[in-house]
Amino acid sequence: MTIKAIQEELIEEFAMFDDWMQRYEYMIDLGKSLPLIQAKNKTDDRVIKGCQSKVWLEAELKEDKMVFSADSDAIITKGIIAILIRTFNHQTPTDILNANTDFIDKIGLKEHLSATRANGLTSMIKKLKLYATAYQAKLNS
Repeated sequence: MTIKAIQEELIEEFAMFDDWMQRYEYMIDLGKSLPLIQAKNKTDDRVIKGCQSKVWLEAELKEDKMVFSADSDAIITKGIIAILIRTFNHQTPTDILNANTDFIDKIGLKEHLSATRANGLTSMIKKLKLYATAYQAKLNS
């Protein structure tokens, strides 16, 4: 499935809920399905800077596609990173780097997050794309 198709799917899923309390519950549920980073890999170098809560993110390249795992010590934040991983997992570094993230605005996510969580969301996207940049460079070398 393409990144755009996954984003459209997420927009539709969030549109099913009448209010933001239901959407937060859904995000918490998505966090429960997050591919979890191994405990031994919850190291400082994998912590996303700029997040209010601790968020660990790990990436690897398998068959030229990015495979992410993550965890957070906060349930909403865990849901946010789960949305991003669902979007970008098993995609090529090039597709991740070229992907637009305006689906976040269409969901209404940024406007319903505190300023610190919105900054954290931006930091998460930057970190995912940073991993994609590094693996793209490795593929091109």
